[in-house]
Amino acid sequence: MHELPITESILKIVLKHARANSVHKVMTVHLRIGKLSDLEDEWIQRYFDYLSKGTLAEEAKLKIERTPVIVRCNACSESYEADVKNLNDLTCTACGGKEYTLISGREYYIKNMEVQ
Repeated sequence: MHELPITESILKIVLKHARANSVHKVMTVHLRIGKLSDLEDEWIQRYFDYLSKGTLAEEAKLKIERTPVIVRCNACSESYEADVKNLNDLTCTACGGKEYTLISGREYYIKNMEVQ
């Protein structure tokens, strides 16, 4: 259910930019969501459909791209893509270090929109 407030925020941003650019209709919204996010694509679209009724974004489709999990080794500063299933047992590909800092994988943002 946490998709609802996030979807509301997405819709507000979409409508703000649509109005500012004299858009007649929002057709598609491209989102980037990190693989570590527990946001469900289906629920984001359902809430978007519900919330956007009667707006410029009514019937717009969400295209969701999942971004990889990227970590940086705390020992050598090497950045690498991590397997979501093995986050508890990561080893740096460069030095073998076991401690890391998350760089990406939890984010969500609007990449772009297709409009008329």
